Amino acid sequence: MFGTRPTLDLGYFGADSMLSRKRFRLKEDTIAIETIAGKRVALQVPAGSVVTIESGPRPDDRRMVDVYWNGCRIVMFADDILKRGEQVAEADALN
Repeated sequence: MFGTRPTLDLGYFGADSMLSRKRFRLKEDTIAIETIAGKRVALQVPAGSVVTIESGPRPDDRRMVDVYWNGCRIVMFADDILKRGEQVAEADALN
């Protein structure tokens, strides 16, 4: 239907679960957005990278999550992380 956005199904993590503080190892290169000098810049997070979801999904856009990766805060599509990543435990994320 024109004008509607798909909604993220968080059922993967349980009915009331949020993604905050979960860590994922990406199985494929994945697009992210970084803000540099007030401008949004697209970047690619390489396969094998571990990302930590700092918060999200965002209340103003349930498709996006704030992520910490490689010393930077970036924004990624939650659906991309779920489809292209696998959740890892703290000890596994360090390897």
